[in-house]
Amino acid sequence: MDHPAQSRSHALTRHSDDLTRRPKSAALLALAAFAVLALLLLTGCGSSDSEGGSGDGSNASNEAAAGTCSYPADSQSGAEDVDAPAEKPEADGEFEATIGTNAGDLAVTLDADGAPCTVNSFLSLAKQKYFDDTDCHRLTTEGIFVLQCGDPSGTGSGGPGYSFADELDGSETYPAGTLAMANSGPDTNGSQFFVVYDDSSLPPDYTVFGSLDEDSTKTVADIAAKGTDSGAGDGAPNQKVTITEVSAD
Repeated sequence: MDHPAQSRSHALTRHSDDLTRRPKSAALLALAAFAVLALLLLTGCGSSDSEGGSGDGSNASNEAAAGTCSYPADSQSGAEDVDAPAEKPEADGEFEATIGTNAGDLAVTLDADGAPCTVNSFLSLAKQKYFDDTDCHRLTTEGIFVLQCGDPSGTGSGGPGYSFADELDGSETYPAGTLAMANSGPDTNGSQFFVVYDDSSLPPDYTVFGSLDEDSTKTVADIAAKGTDSGAGDGAPNQKVTITEVSAD
């Protein structure tokens, strides 16, 4: 599992408390417990003590309104040596990008209006070839349905050496085809992201910055159908998925 972080304990505590008020059916409790554990998959690489932000996305929203973004350095060094993004995003609107993988190209639409600082970081890392030749290290096939990528170390704890604030409004949902950021708590985004290949119920804590087209979502679903190396509901995908390049039109 990813390294423990105090900043993500709020989600675990909240969901654990909910369990005490649910019916005592062993099957329901087991299913709920798995869903709680599945949330751990979406932890990413940002530092839990990064500056700024209340965890509700307001810090990033204020920055975006001012036309700037903040990318403070993490307490841990990056998995690869990269520069932090420019504070002023260059992209705007929605535009096409491609996540090239050994399993086929994933066609995505990035939303620079809805998540300008996130898209700015993603493009910066792509231009610096940060994602090239990195494996998608985690697949979940029960409870939630996601493939997680973006960590060159392959451990689930690697990141770019900086973090940035959430871009949330509380209405986020995660249907099939969603492209969103993993994190280790409020305002700890880094480089790890996840692709949702089937509708998933998650709290609105993960910044959505794009979407996959139908064919690309099916590509990921086909990978997921082959299961994980653990034989359980989460682990490394049995079909190795390596990002070869990320490019934007």
